[in-house]
Amino acid sequence: MRVINGLDELDALAGTELGASDWLTITQDMIDRFADVTLDPQWIHVDADRAARESPYGTTIAHGFLTLSLIPHFRQQIAEVRGVARAINYGVNKVRFPSAVRRDARVRGVQTLLTTTRVAAGTIRLTSQFVVEVEGETKPACVAETVTMVFA
Repeated sequence: MRVINGLDELDALAGTELGASDWLTITQDMIDRFADVTLDPQWIHVDADRAARESPYGTTIAHGFLTLSLIPHFRQQIAEVRGVARAINYGVNKVRFPSAVRRDARVRGVQTLLTTTRVAAGTIRLTSQFVVEVEGETKPACVAETVTMVFA
């Protein structure tokens, strides 16, 4: 994990890759629970028998939004910013899902800090690109540009 000491150091890292998270296995249990809480039980996600027969992936796949929702988890593994009171998700500018995440695949997040903007004394807005990679695949599962507000 990268340690960043305060807003000035964070500001100086604009335009750089901050690092990669650990690999995380996407289990069927995770997919099923996500389907339950989002009320999205589409067969391609939750019906293993049908997915094996009818899906081009040969198995169930994770929801794209499940993959997207893992970005805060990945962010916590990539970097710790010391000397700040809090950081909050502010939004997402762009999201794409170039490839599917098959059940039991391993994924990780790679964060690049694109820009930093001082919006007030002690407050900085970060725009980051997260690429969610699938182990063994050439195309990422998700590419997202996230916006985070950080308060000293």
